[in-house]
Amino acid sequence: MLYFEPTSLKEATQLLSDYEGASCVAGGATSVAMMNADLIAPDCLIGLHRIEELRGIRETRRTMIIGATTTHTEVATASILQGPLEVIRKAAAQIAHPAIRNVGTIGGAICHGDPNSDYPGALVAANARVHIAGPGGEREVPIDDFFLDYMETAVQPGELVTAVSMPRKPLNAIGAHLKVSRADGDYAIVSISAVLGLKKGRCNHARVAIGSCGPKPIHLDASNQLLIDGNLSESAIEEAGNLLASAADPVDDVRGTSTYRRRLIPRVLSRAVEDIREQSS
Repeated sequence: MLYFEPTSLKEATQLLSDYEGASCVAGGATSVAMMNADLIAPDCLIGLHRIEELRGIRETRRTMIIGATTTHTEVATASILQGPLEVIRKAAAQIAHPAIRNVGTIGGAICHGDPNSDYPGALVAANARVHIAGPGGEREVPIDDFFLDYMETAVQPGELVTAVSMPRKPLNAIGAHLKVSRADGDYAIVSISAVLGLKKGRCNHARVAIGSCGPKPIHLDASNQLLIDGNLSESAIEEAGNLLASAADPVDDVRGTSTYRRRLIPRVLSRAVEDIREQSS
């Protein structure tokens, strides 16, 4: 197997173009494990950890940008991710265990496209955009269009994710990420990522995503609107949760049945709303 360590994004995209079937690796938390299990066997591996422009968290006047090779630990401990962006920080803090969080990267995690992981729902709740580079240049994909199916994303052959960006507004919003799992560090049975805007006792923004209940995060404009129109009343939360449960397509596995997962959704949504209310008080 060939291995390269480019030092620029231009060099990395050129290598992807030159070697058909080449695969990128940053922290290797997922890809190396899959290679060890003989699930993938790339002929060419491109290490991204020396590309400085893919690292770190930076802010502009309107957005927050997280480089693709930023580790989960760096995201989880970034105090700059406040308000609506807390949903990203809290999701990162619940990924697996410290050893994994110290090496795994946000770019690698979302490219994997596993709907049972923590980032997909959190990024949907934060209304993120994914920055992708390839032979045709750079493009941005709204997060609702990025996750296509189970382990399938909008990244095309010869492309790599360079960053994710999220709007810093609404400024009055707060994010939460809650997951129900069998044990600490395990994948979720159900996860809820929510960003809610509360102003003078009223809800003026809601964006909720459900994880581990289908081939990609479950997100419905109708359920968000129910939370806003009902001002986060108990009945509105229950109705929004039931709507999300109806749209879910969970599987039966060792972590729980599809019926159990659907029943959890309204209850975990209620807990997420209460968590945000407590933070805002």
